[in-house]
Amino acid sequence: QVQLVESGGGLVQTGGSLRLSCAASGRTFSSSTMGWFRQAPGKEREFVARSRGSDGSTNYADSVKGRFTISRDNAKNTVYLQMNNLKPDDTAVYYCAGWDSISLRYKYWGQGTQVTDST
Repeated sequence: QVQLVESGGGLVQTGGSLRLSCAASGRTFSSSTMGWFRQAPGKEREFVARSRGSDGSTNYADSVKGRFTISRDNAKNTVYLQMNNLKPDDTAVYYCAGWDSISLRYKYWGQGTQVTDST
């Protein structure tokens, strides 16, 4: 059974930093795209960042570009999201997701971790 477990969320003041982790088990994601998404209260879930396993390239939503960095440790089957200079609009539940090359979608999802700007 594939599981993604996020951790690292919490309260942070505007301008602060957090590092989210997503540990995968049940299959290896080293060659797969891994993504981070977020959902704020009353809003739809939105894309934040992704890391392609095939070539290591990364992509970011414009709203987080220059502040967030996605990285991965394939030996630990873990993907990270370093979030710097956090803003009130970053308050959301953050989810990691694993791409499935057969169904061509983000098939695997974590339970989410809450990030809240406490300012």
